[in-house]
Amino acid sequence: MEQRHLGRTGLRVSRIGLGTLTWGRDTDEHDAADLLKAFWEAGGTLVDTADVYGDGEAEYLLGQLIEGLVPRRDLVISTKAGSVPDPDRRFDGSRGHLLAALDASLARLGTDYVDLWHIHAFDPFTPLEETLQALDLAVSSGRARYAGVSNYCGWQLAKAATWQLAAPGTRTRLASTQLEYSLLQRGVEREVLPAALDLGIGLLPSSPLGRGVLTGKYRHGTPADSRGASEHMGLFVAPYLDDTATRIVDAVTTAADGLAVTPLQIALAWVRDRPGVAAPIVGARNAQQLTAALSVEALSLPDEICRALDDVSAPLHRYPDHDWSTL
Repeated sequence: MEQRHLGRTGLRVSRIGLGTLTWGRDTDEHDAADLLKAFWEAGGTLVDTADVYGDGEAEYLLGQLIEGLVPRRDLVISTKAGSVPDPDRRFDGSRGHLLAALDASLARLGTDYVDLWHIHAFDPFTPLEETLQALDLAVSSGRARYAGVSNYCGWQLAKAATWQLAAPGTRTRLASTQLEYSLLQRGVEREVLPAALDLGIGLLPSSPLGRGVLTGKYRHGTPADSRGASEHMGLFVAPYLDDTATRIVDAVTTAADGLAVTPLQIALAWVRDRPGVAAPIVGARNAQQLTAALSVEALSLPDEICRALDDVSAPLHRYPDHDWSTL
């Protein structure tokens, strides 16, 4: 699998990442082992997790598989901290919480360091410089090699990255940002992606298949074994089952038929090769799904297909979004 630099850093990652959102919940240890082995054998390196996935079970499962199944040195492990199970405060970006969460993640993962550590979301109740200091301490102590943020909007990302760049050698440059990005969700193109490109930050798209909808599996109903039919994931999929999504999925299917490939391959190749993207994170539930996603490695979409997909899925830009002078 092709390797790409993560933003303006020396860290290289596989251009498809393996997500672990369902590990320890919908994906058991046997399926997790099959996924990790298939990913590694295909040349994949970037494995993305978080301390809240499966209430910590995703990290624990990954830790059990490291070394026994896949050498630690062959993986770029990314995890996140900051989300908390508190209905009154969904995110805790305080320095104390973040550093304690990182230590707990390392214990579950069974490793001395993570290659990439993200703040899971912006915390409006903690000064941003305090949150970012946790990244600096994590890197300077060797517990994290690189750092990034997740789910930051445009101004939040630009402010955080600029703060870090203001004291080179003292503060840790942001390597990456992780947000949802697909043909069904192109909101990052308004302000986040332009900021990331300008600041040299690599984008790691989550849900690159539109929460599974872009595979075409929901075109004629909701399969009983799908996430859309799941009690705890149904609401996650539901927003992408509207008329707008149907029109985009139909276009993806048409493109797939024309190239004799699958809708999954079309949708994943499109987001993988967008400007600024380092590696889409694919959250397969089993090895069969992952193998289907990894088969996109040899596919590059023709320009005319990309333009057609761009047109049918174009986000609405209004003042004062970037490039407003052309509106």
